[in-house]
Amino acid sequence: MEPVTKTEEEWKNELSPEEYRVLREAGTEAPFTGKFVNNHETGMYTCRACGSALFSSEKKFDSGSGWPSFTDPAVAANVGTRDDSSLGMHRTEVYCKTCGGHLGHVFDDGPKDAGGKRYCINSVCLGFEQEDAQK
Repeated sequence: MEPVTKTEEEWKNELSPEEYRVLREAGTEAPFTGKFVNNHETGMYTCRACGSALFSSEKKFDSGSGWPSFTDPAVAANVGTRDDSSLGMHRTEVYCKTCGGHLGHVFDDGPKDAGGKRYCINSVCLGFEQEDAQK
């Protein structure tokens, strides 16, 4: 997918205020409030801002954290990471490589049998394409 570049005004016009706050300003939605925390449908999670494929439902697990959690990206070329020292702590931010949108953070406390990573992603940053709809 080609990189998506838009002005902040364009993003504000296309995203809801909450989507903009999280995707463009690196905010975080409240835990256990997102629409995909308890989603158990089969399909592909996409970037809400640009539509890039990000995470497969096959890699989703219940971490108990209050946010959708995945062991790894479905399309690694679409998901990037970078250091995040905001809020007085060191974390690793997860972002969409296509549009630069903030998605969440990745931690080293995921399932050991699946590589030990927990991609903790804000629901508001995601779209979902159910498997039946993909066929």
